[in-house]
Amino acid sequence: MKRKAGYMTKPLGSKLGTLAYYQEGIVDRDQAINAGLSTSAVGRRVRSGDWQRVSRGVYATFTGKSNREAKLWITVLRTGPDAVLSHETAAELHGFGGKPAKEIHVTVPPGRRPAQHRPLPGVIIHRSRNAQAEPHAAWVLPRTSPEDTVLDLISSASTFNEAYMWICRAVGRGVTVPQLLRDALGKRARFRWRAWLTEALSENEQGLDSPLERRYVRDVERAHGLPAAKRQARRRLGSGNMYLDNLYARYRLCVELDGATTHPSEGRWTDTERDNENIASTDIRTLRFGWVGVTERRCQSAQRVANSLRRSGWAGDAHPCGPECTVH
Repeated sequence: MKRKAGYMTKPLGSKLGTLAYYQEGIVDRDQAINAGLSTSAVGRRVRSGDWQRVSRGVYATFTGKSNREAKLWITVLRTGPDAVLSHETAAELHGFGGKPAKEIHVTVPPGRRPAQHRPLPGVIIHRSRNAQAEPHAAWVLPRTSPEDTVLDLISSASTFNEAYMWICRAVGRGVTVPQLLRDALGKRARFRWRAWLTEALSENEQGLDSPLERRYVRDVERAHGLPAAKRQARRRLGSGNMYLDNLYARYRLCVELDGATTHPSEGRWTDTERDNENIASTDIRTLRFGWVGVTERRCQSAQRVANSLRRSGWAGDAHPCGPECTVH
């Protein structure tokens, strides 16, 4: 039987053949023996070249190279019972990760030491009492649930922005919702950044779809006493809809944000900020800020927003965010 990973050179029994089919041609020693092969029969297939020994006690029932999914099966079978793909690898399988990473992430229970006697190149082992695969058929690669995957990635993130990015990716692609993430968080007795995550999930529900948008709301709008905009406001445009990052509808002002997380590189603005633009043919004035405008120049950006709001009738008072801020 021809496979993406190579060619199966010798017919297998129905039980082992079905298992090998769903596992991209990868089986371990116990599976082969439970399916009716003897230890000597397994050895003969390896010596003849019909099978390849790809890891300790794990075999490829084909010739040629292993594809990505076959490599994942090799890792799962090599690390043993109760092992689940996790972190970036689970995010890849759930559809909200980036490009497949060179390292394969696996989580095992605390007492397991799969690499104790022999290293596993290209495999990162995590240990957790929360290691549990989402319900799946026996032939589906075991992986942590979308919610546990997001929480694991947040726990290992180096910054709040990186952590928030994982929330935005998973929720934005419909893999999970904030309430399910809250439920999963409640099942963990100890969790890094618990208070921050609770707040971040609420903000995501309000329409903050990227780390840049969160920084704008926190460091530009709220920190300087500006009125709250409507997030991801839907506007009718011809026969379709467009969504505005921050719409101050009463004052006919929109603030759009441009960051690598939300816009492809070819569609990003090269300058830090732009203004005096109209949305389609409407009379809504637009200010556009990039990452620098929301972080390093947040006070200047807040002043520009305040000035635009005042020109449209806002009677509120902007205030400085700290001793060196000149917003007025």
